[in-house]
Amino acid sequence: MLRRPPESPYDRAMPIQQLSENVINQIAAGEVVERPASVVKELVENALDAGASRIEVATAGGGLGLIRVIDDGCGIPGAELPLAVARHCTSKLSGDIHDIRTLGFRGEALPSIGSVARLCLRSRTADGDGGAEIRVDGGRVGAVRPVAANRGTTVEVRDLFFATPARLKFMKGERAEAAAITDVVKRIALAFPAVRFTLSGTDRNLAEFPAVPADGDGLLRRLAQVMGREFPENALPIEAERNGVALSGYVSIPSFTRGNALNQFAYVNGRPVRDKLVASAVRGAYMDVLPRDRHAVTALFLSLDPALVDVNVHPAKADVRFRDPGLVRGLIVGAIRQALEKAGMRAATTGAAAMIDAFRAPQSGSFGSGANGFGGGSRHFDAEPRGGWNTESSPSRPLEPAFAVAAPAGFSDGPQASFDIGPALSADARATVAEPAGLTQRPLGAARAQVHENYIVAQTEDSLIIVDQHAAHERLVYEALKQAIHSRPLPSQMLLMPEIVDLPEEDADRLAAHAEFLGRLGLGLERFGPGAVCVRETPSMLGEVDAAALVRDLADEIAESDSADGLKERVDRIAATMACHGSVRSGRRLKPEEMNALLRQMEATPGSGTCNHGRPTYIELKLADIERLFGRR
Repeated sequence: MLRRPPESPYDRAMPIQQLSENVINQIAAGEVVERPASVVKELVENALDAGASRIEVATAGGGLGLIRVIDDGCGIPGAELPLAVARHCTSKLSGDIHDIRTLGFRGEALPSIGSVARLCLRSRTADGDGGAEIRVDGGRVGAVRPVAANRGTTVEVRDLFFATPARLKFMKGERAEAAAITDVVKRIALAFPAVRFTLSGTDRNLAEFPAVPADGDGLLRRLAQVMGREFPENALPIEAERNGVALSGYVSIPSFTRGNALNQFAYVNGRPVRDKLVASAVRGAYMDVLPRDRHAVTALFLSLDPALVDVNVHPAKADVRFRDPGLVRGLIVGAIRQALEKAGMRAATTGAAAMIDAFRAPQSGSFGSGANGFGGGSRHFDAEPRGGWNTESSPSRPLEPAFAVAAPAGFSDGPQASFDIGPALSADARATVAEPAGLTQRPLGAARAQVHENYIVAQTEDSLIIVDQHAAHERLVYEALKQAIHSRPLPSQMLLMPEIVDLPEEDADRLAAHAEFLGRLGLGLERFGPGAVCVRETPSMLGEVDAAALVRDLADEIAESDSADGLKERVDRIAATMACHGSVRSGRRLKPEEMNALLRQMEATPGSGTCNHGRPTYIELKLADIERLFGRR
């Protein structure tokens, strides 16, 4: 049965009328106040714009019952409180809408919040004799009255959305809303390390972010407060500038990742944003060093002329629009890749911690009864041995696997009798092979043994290194292939019949603008009328390819990120597959000189800390950690 279309308001000849102020505020609240976390964001940004050095946030019921934000900023004179809760009133615009240097500027936050909740605004200026207070209850504004108050502003929001109960149905649970508020405060705290933040309430544990100096070391300390103490140990500094756009911050090494992108923070002129272009740039920079289901940890700060970025795209101000998105994306991708290349190979400190945890004894059970063979006891060893253990004189059985005499270097196939296990041979390569001086001073040290015909054990002056030989050589072959492939234009195959691909005119324009770059990757195309492109050549490495689908995918990518890296990614994926099949396989026995040659190549190859699939190629265990395992520390 056909349904009758909804009745149009014009069918009833309804006259045009002015909406009431309260309805206008509620409509604005629907844009600005999405959930309790949105309220916290607006109020904390107001406090920062007021010059606060200390901000306290308290919540109850996930922010639906109570949100209280206290700051020590400049305060609001009592006479201006009615304007503070009126729409389109602000002290943050100098008259030029394109020159925005504050976090807030719309003048909608307080009246929008007051229209859907019970709002109490209390403030006192530095030179005021006392404070003043004004209340807004579901859009009804009360009178200003004097109160006792400290310098600064206190904003209390109770019963959020009581005036629009339909919105309450779309709220998540108390725990989820409280977590969203925590995330908002963390994101803002990262951008303002010199400000002390406190987050408390009946629905959460107390969280404090003490103020730190607003310099590089201070930012690292704030990053540790927000993102965990492990991040600074596994982070690389970023510093770049191009055409008036400056980029700074820190990014994680490839072997330090998370299961989601929640720990990727981006800021534009100090404003926390969730920008698709920045997220796409980060993914592109880590394209071939992370697993598909893992995400880098980043804190990126972009600084540019306010006229070059539009922060007025959305009322919540979480989205921005750059005048030159290609410039910004290229700057981020280039800076991150340069930092990764400069850092060379680094293993995440969490790898050693995971290894130590694997060796620790379980919490309960007797010695020798644990699944790992180490038995029970505490997870933390004491500084001194217990139970009569004589760590200095206890007998030990020497390791037996050995290396034989030196043989010509090279990754040769076939069995090697020199790796046969025998009681008369030593596991130390120094017993049979003349070792070049100073190898233990190198980052990956000197090879000592091969375990299970896949893992190379090496020794440095203060650590033990375990290398996955297949993963390591896979990265070396991949990097060599990429350099050979991209150092010159890729070979292409001419299509017997050129393929005409119909596209919207704007997509055809975008592809034509990137035709030179695509040509270097082996894809030859040109405009064919106003709404089509003609594909004459495709990259030989791709083999038989659906040219129309490839071109449409590239057009979509260019429209979203102003980049045509998708074709390059396809070529690199083929190179990665070739590298995987052309590298040293697991189960290959290697001579000492072969293992040392592999270690030296790893040290000279950027990104060799992870394989093509993002897995770590080696783990470093410090001597101090080993000594703690044996109770020597």
